[in-house]
Amino acid sequence: MTANIERLFDHLGHFGRFQAFIYFTSVLQAVSCGIHYLASVFIAVTPKYFCNVNGNISTVLLSNSSSTSEIHSAWNQWTSVKNYLVVQLNNGEIWELNQCSRSRRDEMFNLTYDYDANKTIFPCSDGFLYDQTKVKSSVVTEWDLVCEREWLAKFIQPTFMLGVLLGAVLFGDVADRMGRRPVIWFTSTGQFLFGIAVAFTSDYYSFVIVRFLLAMVSSGYLVVIFVYVTEYVGIKARTWASMHVHAAFAVGIMVVALVGYLVRTWWLYQICLSLITLPFVLCCWKLPETPFWLLSQGRNGEVQTLMNTMQRCNRVSKPLMLSELYPLSEEGLLVKMPEENETNSIKKHNMIDLFSNWSITRRTITVWLIWFTGSLGYYVFSLSSVNLGGNEYFNLFLAGAVEIPAYIIACIGMDNLGRRNTLAPFLLLSALICGLIMLIPQDFTVLSIVANMSGKFSIGVAFGLIYLYTAELYPTIIRSLAVGSGSMMCRVGSIVAPFCVYLMDVWIFLPQLLVGIMALLAGVLTLMLPETLGKPLTNTFDEADELATPKVNKPENSDTVVNGVSLLPLDNDEQTTGH
Repeated sequence: MTANIERLFDHLGHFGRFQAFIYFTSVLQAVSCGIHYLASVFIAVTPKYFCNVNGNISTVLLSNSSSTSEIHSAWNQWTSVKNYLVVQLNNGEIWELNQCSRSRRDEMFNLTYDYDANKTIFPCSDGFLYDQTKVKSSVVTEWDLVCEREWLAKFIQPTFMLGVLLGAVLFGDVADRMGRRPVIWFTSTGQFLFGIAVAFTSDYYSFVIVRFLLAMVSSGYLVVIFVYVTEYVGIKARTWASMHVHAAFAVGIMVVALVGYLVRTWWLYQICLSLITLPFVLCCWKLPETPFWLLSQGRNGEVQTLMNTMQRCNRVSKPLMLSELYPLSEEGLLVKMPEENETNSIKKHNMIDLFSNWSITRRTITVWLIWFTGSLGYYVFSLSSVNLGGNEYFNLFLAGAVEIPAYIIACIGMDNLGRRNTLAPFLLLSALICGLIMLIPQDFTVLSIVANMSGKFSIGVAFGLIYLYTAELYPTIIRSLAVGSGSMMCRVGSIVAPFCVYLMDVWIFLPQLLVGIMALLAGVLTLMLPETLGKPLTNTFDEADELATPKVNKPENSDTVVNGVSLLPLDNDEQTTGH
């Protein structure tokens, strides 16, 4: 029935005033998804720290023999974690403070940095001293997630991404069964409530659990809203509209950087970010259900009411009845069209069908690799942007800002150069940029930032278009399965990405090396994929195999191809988002 459903937009408008209201209202909440996905960059930041000592410090001595009376004044002069601090207390005791241990000198009369006499080593039983120059507090300083507890801090982002994975699976299925609107209500309210609740957690484990729930509803909203806006936008505007849901996510990253710069206390920072969700929560209940889902449930009266509202809002002069678009049975239900019988057969297929023959197998392996690499590179460039030097808040802001032109370039490239001819060059460019980053001296801060932002831009182009390309590469009978499996690989990449960033402790450029190798491999394999621009969607494996032939078909049916963009059937299972 897909082609018939498109006739609805031919009459009501592909992106009229009604759709514009729906779209921009929905996208506003997508900003909060980007916020919560990257909020941990500043929530879980680890500042400079040393073992604390029980007593009042009178003098602080650094390795360069400079001394001060206040520990806070020593942070700016202390640069190497390999060096310790020497402090003298009011009672005359002299201590050497390391990050994860402390030593008390037996001699109390010789305040020098170097000391070879006897000293007693103690654990950090009195807590830690933290540098509050840039961050007043974070969950790391709140619960001392350093030294032997450092691994707890490193698991904050991966556990969040695990929640993203489960949320996408759960709420995607619920939206197909119960409708898009109830899920939008629940996930929007959940983002606000769980976002606020995170700020009031009293221990690490409750913090992780609430953040996990927040990840589930954020992911659920992002997946379902992608479906929602796609089912309200006609084919002529669908590529741009669906692509720029990702742009709203990028705006959320920019908001994280701005709020992080203004608010340096983690729980207040979390509250400020969550309040951005509130305006949408107050008005989301007014959003209607999509006509696609209502038609699939046989609720024709509600579809007609919705059509009447859209006609008034879009100023359609000639009213149209639903029965004029679709044949109705005597009971008033939509008559099942022939192509629906084919669509129903999708449910009978499983993951094995993605490897049904050698051609499809190579295609599946390449597509999975692209999804994984796109997500891995996206989050590696985003999460590591705060470690580039200079102002970390400005760096993260740039990491979000470069995505917006990336998605514009992706749309233009897809419609003019083709899917493969846009995807492969930008994957290879990402690999090249990763190589250049490793050649830039660390002292060249500005050049490093420019190179990393270029890498984020190029991987953003590839990451933005892979959803549409995947849908076009597979036949109808396994298209939903292909896009869904690619989305799962994407989320595996997002779980692995934080661990990849932690490899900077082993070698500063190891994350870029891994992303570069993956991007190079994915880019080369992409060159072997068939081009789908201007080609009709395939229904069988044989037709999908024929995509690789040099012959380009130009179908006359305008319902299949419009302005070089293939008409995607809106199967519920294949609507997802890359983040």
